[in-house]
Amino acid sequence: MPSYDPQIQHLRKGVHCATLLEHQSPPWMIDRKESTTHCLKYRRGNGEILILNHEGRGWWDPQSDAKGDVFDLVQHFEPSLNFGEVRKVLREFIGLAPAFPETLHRRKKNLPDSPPADRWATQPKCTPKSRAWTYLTQHRQLPFRVLTPASAADVLREGPHGSAWFAHRDDSGKVTHVEIRGSTYKGSLKGGTKTLFRFHGGPSPAARFVLAEAPIDALSLAAIEGLRRDTLYAATGGGMGTPTIGAITHILSQMAAIPGAVFCSAADANPAGDRYALRHQELAAAASIAFARLKPPIEDGDWNDVLRNTDQRSLP
Repeated sequence: MPSYDPQIQHLRKGVHCATLLEHQSPPWMIDRKESTTHCLKYRRGNGEILILNHEGRGWWDPQSDAKGDVFDLVQHFEPSLNFGEVRKVLREFIGLAPAFPETLHRRKKNLPDSPPADRWATQPKCTPKSRAWTYLTQHRQLPFRVLTPASAADVLREGPHGSAWFAHRDDSGKVTHVEIRGSTYKGSLKGGTKTLFRFHGGPSPAARFVLAEAPIDALSLAAIEGLRRDTLYAATGGGMGTPTIGAITHILSQMAAIPGAVFCSAADANPAGDRYALRHQELAAAASIAFARLKPPIEDGDWNDVLRNTDQRSLP
């Protein structure tokens, strides 16, 4: 490799190894607890580890003899690429900064995370061809006809590393909690209060209230049903605390005056889902609202499992 070539030196200095890792698919994530400013540990999948050193210009694999600079890192992931092709790959990363400095800064200074509503406001809308959109359409099989209105309704945004963010809102519409889903990550922002993920198929208040466990399941059922305009599709994010039950009760009280109103439990097809459905039924009875159980027709499955096993051409 002709090290005197000025373009090579420009690429070596201009592309941080962490930037390459963070843009891999699936992306590598920094291990905050085991990283310092001068030695960064990145993890991916089940047991993959890479250590970055020399201010991000070098790297090594603690589980093998692999090591080198940013050129070697590209070829580590794509051994078939020749040197000229590696140059082309690296040119796309010139000027891009890695995400780790702010992450380490917060850990070092023990700074609290911003409230979920503030962090939500800083994230871009999820749009076609974005990494989160690709994850939701390819891995989760959610169709454009559901993702487009969901993004427009601001219940879905693009998070770091191609993750999809889903907002929980209170009765006034304020973001109180954010769930995060990606190809290699499942979690939520710290400091929030779970209420409900809410996605209206049509005008509010709705005559039909469908409650799933996860936002992706709620959107999956919306896709299967053809996004019914009489329906509020919602999700609890798992268990139901006091704020979540309060939000459900408030919605049911609004529905009480609507003729033919019905509360549908779309919890998973497993024992935990059945327990959630029983609690949903109790809440419906207390509000004098009709109840229905929408149980996924796949044992131990959820509504996204159903969607991914359905021929998209047969959907409304």
